[in-house]
Amino acid sequence: MRARWLTIFLDFPPGDFDAGVAFWRAVTGSGQSASRGAAQEFATLLPPSGDPWLRAQRVASGPGGCHLDLHVGPSARALDAATGEAVALGAGIRHREAGLVVADSPGGFPFCLVEWTGEARAPEPASSGAGLALADQLCLDAPPAAFARESQFWAALLGRSPARAVGGRPEFAYLGRAGGCVRLVVQRRDEAEPGARVTGHLDVVCGDLAAATRRHVAAGSLVRAELPWWTVLTDPAGRAYCLVAAGRSARAQLDAGAG
Repeated sequence: MRARWLTIFLDFPPGDFDAGVAFWRAVTGSGQSASRGAAQEFATLLPPSGDPWLRAQRVASGPGGCHLDLHVGPSARALDAATGEAVALGAGIRHREAGLVVADSPGGFPFCLVEWTGEARAPEPASSGAGLALADQLCLDAPPAAFARESQFWAALLGRSPARAVGGRPEFAYLGRAGGCVRLVVQRRDEAEPGARVTGHLDVVCGDLAAATRRHVAAGSLVRAELPWWTVLTDPAGRAYCLVAAGRSARAQLDAGAG
């Protein structure tokens, strides 16, 4: 499949939508589109430059979370072909209508297939008093039994290089970046309840981890864990996410404003 663009959706329960969107606007330096949808449940976070890859949805029920949109096409025929490929690789279809297919990965992570509308240029990192930062990675948290299959599914579906361990850590499979899109990483959880599904969380890469952590806390997030190369936080809606220190090559991209 040729996914021309990937969009990360932040899914908020009804009472958390406005505060959640306001928080992510503040920490990513984004604007906000007009609301859309039958119940005005969708909004796009507009970066200072480049095409958007973060959007928000107010869900009707449940705790929310994240899901991924894969932009293919632009044509109904291309969407049909992508749907067939996803099913052949093990995806399940929840819903289908003109221009939209709602599906689950083999491990139960929700994603949508939608028609591409021309997105091509990655947003540049936002600059603040905490340095440069970019929310450009979705981490899929897989139960141990689902890790290998989930990694293989996404690598095959997106036609990216075979998943490989990141930094010598076998619990991570890095699916890389293609065509200016967001990055995907699959992480094997330490443990999970029987029948647990794959979930997802947003990663924000930053040049100065300590300064970025202070900025996010000042904006309303809570620190859950601090590790040498990343910090785990929750946003005002209780959503877990990570601030990740940029590696040497990623830092060079940040310094160059290339994302």
